[in-house]
Amino acid sequence: MTSSARPLALVTGASSGIGADLVRELARDGHDLVLAARTVAPMEALAAEVAAHGAGTVVIPVDLSQPGAAANLASAIEARGLTLDVLVNNAGLGAVGRFDETDPGRIGEMLQVNIVALTELTRLLLPGMVARRRGKVMLVASTAAFQPGPHMAVYFATKAYVLSFGEAIGYELHGTGVTVTVLCPGATTTNFQQVAKMSDLPFFSSSGPQVMSAAAVARLGYRGLKTGQRIVITGLLNRIIALGGRFAPHPISLPVTKALMSRR
Repeated sequence: MTSSARPLALVTGASSGIGADLVRELARDGHDLVLAARTVAPMEALAAEVAAHGAGTVVIPVDLSQPGAAANLASAIEARGLTLDVLVNNAGLGAVGRFDETDPGRIGEMLQVNIVALTELTRLLLPGMVARRRGKVMLVASTAAFQPGPHMAVYFATKAYVLSFGEAIGYELHGTGVTVTVLCPGATTTNFQQVAKMSDLPFFSSSGPQVMSAAAVARLGYRGLKTGQRIVITGLLNRIIALGGRFAPHPISLPVTKALMSRR
């Protein structure tokens, strides 16, 4: 690290997409970084890039789809004598298809990354922030959190968990000096869609007005994190979609969501 005076942030899923752009936002605003993801080379390239902003970095390879990975990551940070000021739980997995036809292994990985690792890592790192009476936590959910999602049932359900969990602990932590921000992006231009085989779905069409760049999402998310905003829904249209999902009767929202998440 370049300076112990700089606050330190951990970003999971830091190798690409929203995670990488959140790293850039944090570096520009004076943070040192711990980068955690499965793929080392992109993180090393990102570390070299943000060094231009004076950011010191530590790269820790980790596969959060494996049981125990969150605890191993927390232990690796502790072993380096690092004290975190910011935790960004960004890593996430998705999959498309009818639930009974979805690979059970993929379902297990989604649950492990999106729920178990996120919860475990937050539980392991939060007490130190509370004891120091300072800290910021970001949990990356999705506009998918606001309604059930036929053809992406598990993914939508995991993001509903993240939103509920984040709102609850944020309320619990009032007055502790620690804030929790839940970032809820809509469709975003990243490689997440390719990995989850979602690129050809109507909702993720690059021509759609709701599709945002990862850099724009990260900029709005970081602004919310910095100010302690509880929920950040990126973009006016995505806010409308989220509110519609939350308040529309399910007989209306279910077929609409299924159409958006089904291949033509």
